[in-house]
Amino acid sequence: MADIQYYPFVRHLRGAPTVHLRHQRRGRLVHEGVGLAFWFRPLSAVLSEIPVDDRELPLLFHARTSDFQDVTVQATVTYRIIDPARAASRLDFSIDPDRGRWRSAPLEQLGSLVAELAQQPALELLAATTLPEALAAGVAGIRDRIHSALAADSRLRELGVATLAVRVVALRPEPDVEKALQTPTRELVQQEADRATYERRALAVERERAIGENELQSQIELAVREEQLVAQRGQNQRRQAEESAAAERIAAQGEADRQRLVSAGQADATRVIGEAEAVAETARLAAYDGVDPRILLALAARELAEDLPEIGTLNLSPDLLTAALGQLVGAREQR
Repeated sequence: MADIQYYPFVRHLRGAPTVHLRHQRRGRLVHEGVGLAFWFRPLSAVLSEIPVDDRELPLLFHARTSDFQDVTVQATVTYRIIDPARAASRLDFSIDPDRGRWRSAPLEQLGSLVAELAQQPALELLAATTLPEALAAGVAGIRDRIHSALAADSRLRELGVATLAVRVVALRPEPDVEKALQTPTRELVQQEADRATYERRALAVERERAIGENELQSQIELAVREEQLVAQRGQNQRRQAEESAAAERIAAQGEADRQRLVSAGQADATRVIGEAEAVAETARLAAYDGVDPRILLALAARELAEDLPEIGTLNLSPDLLTAALGQLVGAREQR
């Protein structure tokens, strides 16, 4: 919007670098250009303000494909007025000389025209295409179709409008249809996820099996080593027992030899002693040969008395004393 200063009988207008101003007085063009500042008289001045900057026009419209499916197209058209004089001659860009505002809504008219011109080729293209084909082709075909249609439109050229760019942001069907179309892909993705899960589980099972086999192999090796250890210990104990038995056998044999030698020595000594005692007894018996039996009896009684225990009191009966005395007297008489 132009900046207009109020003064008595005159006004001062100052434009912007993106606004093309046209000042006509009595049907004659007085000022024209971008970024102007000039004085004018409000009663005789006709002012027009045409924006020459880039304008963004968002579009959101519905279309129907050849298989009778509704789709929503979201796009943006960038355009600019490249011929302000021609645009001012076709659209009402005049402004109030007192307030600097447009008397009508030229940009709305221009935006409606661009939107209709952009929607028409998109609708025609989608009407000849099925929904799967449109979704598979994407937004590139619609974007190129809209851009080429706007660039070739004669009405925009007559208005001095040029299309700079067309961007199609989204092409979406109805939610339930979109969900139905996404189902096969979701199933495929789910199948891939399940396959990855199964592979991961299989890999985990394989790793667990490998770990179990390693543990079992370790236990087998440990058992084999324990068996070798037990066998070695048994062999050591057997060898130790054999060595002990051999040592005991040698010791017993030595003890037996010693006992045999001792026994042989004792036997020889006993034999020698017995022979000596036999010789002495023979000599002693030879000395008693021819001795009176009564004397031998007395000697025997004396020897017996030597071996008897001590006798404190001896009682002799008359009969025993008479017999003894009789034997003693008889012995003397015989002498």
